[in-house]
Amino acid sequence: MVPPVWHLSHSRCLPAVLLYVSLFLASSPGLEAAQAPALSAAASSTGVSVEGLGKAVEPLTGPWQFHLGDDPSWASPSFDDSQWEKLTAAKSWGMQGHPSYTGYAWYRLNLSLNLAPSNRSDLDLLVPHLDDVYEIFWNGNSIGRSGKFPPDPIWYRSSNAPAIYSLRSETLPSEPEQEHVLSGTIAIRVWKAPLLSDASGLSGGFEAAPVIGYPGSVSAYKTTLDYQWLRANQVSLSEYLLYGIAGLLSLVSWLRDRLQRTLLWMTGFALSPVIRLVLYGLRISWPVGLSNALGPPISSIRDISLWFLLLWLLHLDDNPSLVRLTRRCAIVSLSATVLDGLLSLLDASVSWFWLIQIADAMLTGIYFVTAAMPLLLVALAVKQRRRLDLSRRLLVIAALLSGMTQVVQGLAPQGSRFTHWTLADKLREPIFKIFGSTVSLPTLTGTFLLVAVVYAVYRSSMEDRRRRSLLEQEMRSARELQQVLIPETLPSIPGFVITSAYRPALEVGGDFFQIIPINDDFTLVILGDVSGKGIKAALAVSLIVGLMRVLVENTYSPGRVLTELNRRLCGRLQGGFATCVTLFIDRHGNCAFASAGHPPPYLNGREFTVAGSFPLGLFPDTAYEESRLRLQVNDHLALYTDGLLEARSKTGELYGFERIRDLFATRPDAAQATEAAVRFGQDDDITVVTLVRVPLGEESTDISASNPDI
Repeated sequence: MVPPVWHLSHSRCLPAVLLYVSLFLASSPGLEAAQAPALSAAASSTGVSVEGLGKAVEPLTGPWQFHLGDDPSWASPSFDDSQWEKLTAAKSWGMQGHPSYTGYAWYRLNLSLNLAPSNRSDLDLLVPHLDDVYEIFWNGNSIGRSGKFPPDPIWYRSSNAPAIYSLRSETLPSEPEQEHVLSGTIAIRVWKAPLLSDASGLSGGFEAAPVIGYPGSVSAYKTTLDYQWLRANQVSLSEYLLYGIAGLLSLVSWLRDRLQRTLLWMTGFALSPVIRLVLYGLRISWPVGLSNALGPPISSIRDISLWFLLLWLLHLDDNPSLVRLTRRCAIVSLSATVLDGLLSLLDASVSWFWLIQIADAMLTGIYFVTAAMPLLLVALAVKQRRRLDLSRRLLVIAALLSGMTQVVQGLAPQGSRFTHWTLADKLREPIFKIFGSTVSLPTLTGTFLLVAVVYAVYRSSMEDRRRRSLLEQEMRSARELQQVLIPETLPSIPGFVITSAYRPALEVGGDFFQIIPINDDFTLVILGDVSGKGIKAALAVSLIVGLMRVLVENTYSPGRVLTELNRRLCGRLQGGFATCVTLFIDRHGNCAFASAGHPPPYLNGREFTVAGSFPLGLFPDTAYEESRLRLQVNDHLALYTDGLLEARSKTGELYGFERIRDLFATRPDAAQATEAAVRFGQDDDITVVTLVRVPLGEESTDISASNPDI
């Protein structure tokens, strides 16, 4: 699998506290011993001889006997390897005449050490790493291995910490006063995995020379190597510490406010590199197949998160075509990386692995094509000449530099063992050093991009918070306005008991009703529903109620009132409309109805037919007819908005006309009817007004059940 260009190719830093611990260890006596000059070794045609070994460690640079292929008998100390070629352990076999070789190979070294009598002890062998799977034999006996050989091979990344193996000294003579000679043969069996699309072909076998010494010296030397590894990566620690802090803060903020999807994208963008660090950068023995299976999708998540961040931060999210393109690229990128990761789980020892290599190269190419999305988004933002503040200008520059670096660094190594291009290596070369830690161009552009994104997200979040605060203030104002328009107490109407209930679906709804006494004999009842919700609907309601109160001063005809109201509303509802039912009643029970597209009322549990017409605000020439009836004592008349009819259960079933008929057959008051629909599942504003005729002379009862929150 080809690692995405923004990951660390070898090693990354542990937390800063480990660095300070290492600095402390650097002053210990053990480190001083490890850093003492190593003894010189004399090389011969038969092996390596070390004249003396004290507190120092001795690098076994070689030459080592080397042979391609595999034979278990090559581990025997009696095997004649004099005809094998000689290689140094300071470089890989790919750099010593065997480029692009994969498969088995063996190293052998005949070793002779003259030890002082006082220093009789077992010795330790420190092996930095061998690429990829290896097993070490001392005098024909296996003393350790890394990974698992084919079939079903398992191997680990070269960034793993050096390993230490013990060389036992059973061959030493028993006389304590004599100088002791430790001799034997080290044989190492190595298996190199097949190369992938970005491999240079120059790897294989040793990456650095192993060292030998007494356990204390080798342990101190390993501590020195760890300290050097940590010190060389201080800048990486700072970079990924910033990523981790930004990611955790974004995650916590998003969990507190799930509507802030931008914070979710920021979490994915910032935490993905930290996960990659755990998989690739720390000295944790993850199998390469596992890390390569997880790494590419995580890289894709980081890229996709950045794309959607740029869409939002550069104000490009109002372009539906661009949003669709970004979503499609996200699907393609994630699919390609998931498939590419799954290829890493296949057996690398099979003969048809070349097909996997071809598929890997194709999927990697698809990934890097989609990885150019930031360049497209930045180009569109510049082309459209959007007014960008300082934070967004910095983001454009950072995204451009990081995107170009990522694409070039990712594509340059592809097929490098054939093209021999070194551009990717040059991009990773240090530009300068800080306290011994190198800083390269990808590190600079990645850090710059993180800082620019964090700054832009912070500024945008502050802008959103201000806008939301203003919107909340407007909603409170609209709610206060609606409290005026929805009567909390109803006027006393001779000969009638009236109840009302109002339950908005949101804070501000589009339903309205008014009960307006005109004189001692006549009362106007209005109930309606404005299309839409929120502030726009509240303003439309205020306009309708205001016009209605003016119109009823000149006429007692509900049809004429609706006709004049419709004429005045046309062109003033901004494409919306309103349904409405108007009722004029007198103390003797005489009623005149007119409806503008509103659901018909129910009289004693049965639907009362009213001449219908178009809703208000659509056609200026619409005339509204009237219907008349006379209410008898104990008659029950119910008016309602379509929120009652359209109540919806969790399964999606509507409340419907049949349930409404059964409900009003029980002659409920307004509160009972509303609660029945709310329990079923409220989906829209619900308003109900009921009128019950009582004998004249009885006191009219006001049973108002408006929304308790108003």
